[in-house]
Amino acid sequence: MSERLHATVPCLRLSAYLELLVERRINPEIYFSAEALECCDHSVLKQQAALLREAGLSVTLHAPHMDLNPGSLDPYIRNATARRFEELFRAAELLCPKVMVFHPGYDELRYGDYRQAWLDNSIAFWRPMVARASGVGTVIAVENIFDKEPSVLAELLEAIGDPCFCHCFDAGHWHMFNTVSMEAWFERLGHFVAEAHIHDNHGVRDEHLPPGEGTIDFRLLFSLLEQHAPQAVWTLEAHTQERLERALVSVRNYL
Repeated sequence: MSERLHATVPCLRLSAYLELLVERRINPEIYFSAEALECCDHSVLKQQAALLREAGLSVTLHAPHMDLNPGSLDPYIRNATARRFEELFRAAELLCPKVMVFHPGYDELRYGDYRQAWLDNSIAFWRPMVARASGVGTVIAVENIFDKEPSVLAELLEAIGDPCFCHCFDAGHWHMFNTVSMEAWFERLGHFVAEAHIHDNHGVRDEHLPPGEGTIDFRLLFSLLEQHAPQAVWTLEAHTQERLERALVSVRNYL
């Protein structure tokens, strides 16, 4: 398996997946939900991190995101978000991830009239987080979720202007919401890309299918990644082990 290729694994099931990851040499992207952070045993996590490191596997992390928003207009929500993210950084100190993926929280339907306020809050929120990431030796990658086009993420990334603050291009989310071509997206944000989430759909629901089972042009995506972000991590976001097995086979058609 390519050292650039990762696969999503829920932290709550990491113990069950460890043998598979080591045996098959699958680099994990470990998803920490709020529940996982609440019940995280750092002594166990330290042992798991050592096993992954001894196996020569690379780790990335995915932050909790449900109900969180770094740019929220409500300071209580921003404070709760910062607290959860700080808990994730404690885990990152043990796991030493290459990349930490976060949802930025922008939604045009909610924040369209408050775009600048959301951006101002986000910029203030992320600056100390970027310094924290630098101290851990990792980079933050903000992921496109409901973004129809890249301008909001571009403004955020350019305002922070730090090599530790990057972009995670999610192919499935782009396919559902885009109003610009994949080429146009990468023309604007390609040089910020530190990671890509690889999963397929038919443009309507976030199906998280293996590549090739929906309607995304993955040959184009991998071509754009090689052109704009040749060092980026590729993460298969398959939400079941059965889909992961199919994704591990189908992705070979594009590598």
